Amino acid sequence: MQVSEAARFTAMMTRSAELKRRVATELADAVIGVVDACEASLRGGGKLLFCGNGGSAADSQHLATEMLIRLRGSHERASIAALALTLDPAVLTACGNDYGYDRVFERPLRGLGRAGDVLFGITTSGRSGNVIRALQAAREMRIVTVGLLGGGGEPALSHCDLALLVPDTETARIQECHIALGHAVLELLEDRIVARALS
Repeated sequence: MQVSEAARFTAMMTRSAELKRRVATELADAVIGVVDACEASLRGGGKLLFCGNGGSAADSQHLATEMLIRLRGSHERASIAALALTLDPAVLTACGNDYGYDRVFERPLRGLGRAGDVLFGITTSGRSGNVIRALQAAREMRIVTVGLLGGGGEPALSHCDLALLVPDTETARIQECHIALGHAVLELLEDRIVARALS
């Protein structure tokens, strides 16, 4: 018996909601740990860096923009130092051509990153070679590494100081949770920053 598109849609939304409910229960402490690391970095003059491929590249740019420009209209605050390592096509193509695609995030990170920064490596499979190389370089540079991961998380998970691991293998559902987790981290972080500015 063929399942209707309406039923398929309902199943997609239900699965997404159930996965978010599970993440909300299981990752609360991990999220607070990431917020703590980001706040400590920013207080010390550091910045937030993001990298990922495809949809995760778009998430990197999305999350960096929320900090650099504005997350919520109800919260007026100064711009927060954040950068997506996916932004410059000249840099990405030059590095891909000269050093190989596996180094497109590592190479600019080595020039732009500083000890005390926080790097978010976003990979739904945990196997993105260029994200893993960036995480490895970040650890060498004493940059805090945060993984937004999916599936089992490995091998990227082994290179993360902190991880938000979505326990699923379907890329779309993982990405839906990644952007929700990213927004949650940034909203909690922004609340702390605004409260500090007012105190």
